[in-house]
Amino acid sequence: MSSQEPDSPFALDATQALGLTPQAVFSPDWLERREALDARARSHTLTGLAADWLAARAGPQRILDLGCGTGSNLRFLAPRLPGPQQWRLVDHDSGLLALARHQAARLRDVGGERLSVATCCRDLAPVDHALLDEVDLVTASALFDLVSRAWAEILVNTCGERRQAMLFTLSVDGDWGFLNAAGERLDDGEDIAVRTLFQTHQVRDKGLGQALGGEAPAILTTLAREAGYRVECAATPWYLAAGDEEMLPLARALVDGWFAAARDQAPGEEERLQHWRERRLAGLERGELGITVGHLDLLALPPLTGAGP
Repeated sequence: MSSQEPDSPFALDATQALGLTPQAVFSPDWLERREALDARARSHTLTGLAADWLAARAGPQRILDLGCGTGSNLRFLAPRLPGPQQWRLVDHDSGLLALARHQAARLRDVGGERLSVATCCRDLAPVDHALLDEVDLVTASALFDLVSRAWAEILVNTCGERRQAMLFTLSVDGDWGFLNAAGERLDDGEDIAVRTLFQTHQVRDKGLGQALGGEAPAILTTLAREAGYRVECAATPWYLAAGDEEMLPLARALVDGWFAAARDQAPGEEERLQHWRERRLAGLERGELGITVGHLDLLALPPLTGAGP
């Protein structure tokens, strides 16, 4: 398989966690570049609020990471959350789980203490007791564009019944575009046409029914509020500046992914789409274009009434 035709350029780890078969497997180099960009985009404010909520609880902090992949979510959160931390990492791919567990050995919580980390190799469906038992905070990153509304409803409502907090980060909102050297958004007719095809492709069934695609952030927010949660959201877009050579391989992969999805959606327009791809790749290579990709972070805390914080 080639990195030229990703099913979704934004959620490889989640795709594998769902037990799906992505059209591409990105290289470790691509994943490493994504992790740095994710960390730069994520909301430190929401992470801090999650840390405060955990700190107000008695006992160990029990955290579940859904679709953990190589453990990027764990690596970001663990040093910023109070301890003692007990993590359960869930993913469909045993190889990714092994890598995540190995790298977790060097992590410490905000107080400098070691973590307790367990791994679970399974699909994310069904949302059952085995998945959510003995958890205080449920986390996931770059996951929800792939799942169905029904799956998300079950997850949110089940977490609500258990008074579990939720921190869902880097949910793509379906928007992306190109930037000029000054960081200003550029959108021509061809960009809009390709983006529309991509957004339509995003909602194809990924194994759990019709996927949420770019509607994921809005739907998650609505579901959490309907379940009685106190919800905070933060826009967390990616920005790849024009001329940033370090990010150029990732920028190329994004354009290739958008092209592949658009071509898959409209195979009769391949020549036109190929021309768009070549033109935008050339702009990236010349350092004239940057890229922005829309994401949203969401923190949902249980209501203040009743037992617990």
